Amino acid sequence: MNTIKISKGSTKMIAHRGLSGLETENSIQAFIAAGNRSYYGVETDVHVTKDGKFVVIHDDATGRVAYGDIKVEESAYELVRKIRLRSLCPAAGKAEDSEGPWEEEGRQDLVIPNLGEYVRICKKYEKRCILELKNEFRREDVERLVKEIKDMGYLDQVTFISFSLNNMICLRELLPEQELYYLTGAYDEEIHAALKKHGLHLDIYYRALTKEIVESLHGDGILVNCWTCDDKQDGERLAEWGVEYITSNILE
Repeated sequence: MNTIKISKGSTKMIAHRGLSGLETENSIQAFIAAGNRSYYGVETDVHVTKDGKFVVIHDDATGRVAYGDIKVEESAYELVRKIRLRSLCPAAGKAEDSEGPWEEEGRQDLVIPNLGEYVRICKKYEKRCILELKNEFRREDVERLVKEIKDMGYLDQVTFISFSLNNMICLRELLPEQELYYLTGAYDEEIHAALKKHGLHLDIYYRALTKEIVESLHGDGILVNCWTCDDKQDGERLAEWGVEYITSNILE
């Protein structure tokens, strides 16, 4: 099994949680798989552990994707690191936010990555980091996150995204020139106004988009990323509408 190639014109492709159609989502293996392909960026999700470490996992708890169920933000980094991720069975493919299919036997190399591991892989393969702040961060944690990436020499290659408008406002205050995208599952004029007010772009569920919405956003200089499109025809239609980015588990 491999990725599904699409005619995308100038639209850039982003690997959702790494190349999660072929490897376990948000794993080092998924990031490397994306790095070895033509993706523009690699998307992932970051949480803060109880002791202030930044780890990469989508859910608040580990149970869906790992052997063992703990709440990430209520656990120390050492405990999170001991958890082993389930291994995706690539022959069966991967549906968006699926519960598997998982292989029966675990792999000891499938650990929950930390922020540094993710950034270093993106840097090695010259991919843009598309970094989602999960939940609402305290300002001091946002500041530490930014500093950690800056210290790795890769801040200029990071696009921050979040469903929390407060996270995005905080980032805009700290990083006036950074590429920031507000995440949402729907679109309305109130969201459009907030994007204009805070100098944000839009990262939206792809089925909530229309060609007219894309044109309206572009008219105000707002760029569009859409998630998570795994259908070839849908992806090519979005590219025809002129979206800047498509985030996908399997399309390339």
